[in-house]
Parts: sequence; structure tokens; C-alpha cells
Amino acid sequence: MATESKRSKRERSRAAVRDTVAHAGGLGKGEGAAPPARGQDPLSGELRRRDVLPLLVLHLIAAGPSYGNQLMERIAGMTEGVLTVNPNTMYPLLRKLEAAGLIEGDWEHPERRTRRFYSITAAGEEEYARLREEVRPFLDSVARSIDDIVGEVFGA
Repeated sequence: MATESKRSKRERSRAAVRDTVAHAGGLGKGEGAAPPARGQDPLSGELRRRDVLPLLVLHLIAAGPSYGNQLMERIAGMTEGVLTVNPNTMYPLLRKLEAAGLIEGDWEHPERRTRRFYSITAAGEEEYARLREEVRPFLDSVARSIDDIVGEVFGA
């Protein structure tokens, strides 16, 4: 019976790993599996595709006005480097959010165009609430899968 229980746990852990890999961009060559972008970790790539980045940006801006570099640093710190964002990703996203009316930007010194501080709008607060509900199941799935992997490998 103990062997059956161990086998069942082992199978559940393996299934969790397969689900995580499939969710994270499909490392396999099976049907519908898209290869991860060159040089990109499949997990962080999936975090980017699943609206996690806009969610984090809106979350941080909702807490107070922020500028691009500050947002990049805060996201890298919050995710302990799992999700790093470069300027080629952050600034187009900020422009897209601003064009959609979800955030508004003001130059710190308009005459010199130094830092552009972004604030959330009423529409941005609504989108933030929607993204929180939409993205939560994905993040919960990732967390469960990681916990299963840690439990399998480290016996926790």
C-alpha cells in the first residue's frame, strides 16, 4: 500500500511537471506545442504572454505614480529575477496602456523631458480588477506546479 501511495504521488508530480511545461510554452514537440522563443525561458515567456506584465504594471502604478525604469526594477525585485523586463518591452507596453486610456503620463520636467511618471486612470483601475481575476488561475496553477516539483525533488 505504501508503494502504491508513493507511485501515486510520483505520478501526480510527473503530471504536474508535464502540465507546467505545457503551460509554459511546451518544450515537447507534440501537437500544438510551440517552441519557446530563442534564448527565452519558457516559464517567464508564458508569464509575459498571460497578461502578467500588464497586471504587474497596473498594480505598481495603482500604488502610486511610477516611471519606466522604476517599474522594471520593481518587477525584477518582486519576482526575484524570474521576470526581467527590458526597455524594449516596458516602454512600448507603457505607450500601449496610455493609448488605451488605462494610464496617463506626465513628464517630471516637461521642458527637458526627463522621467515620465505614469498614473492609473479609472479605466485602468477597471482593467486592473479584470486582469486580477483573469490571471489568478494561471498564477495559482504555476504555484501549485512549482510546489509539486519542490516536493518531488526535495521531499517537502
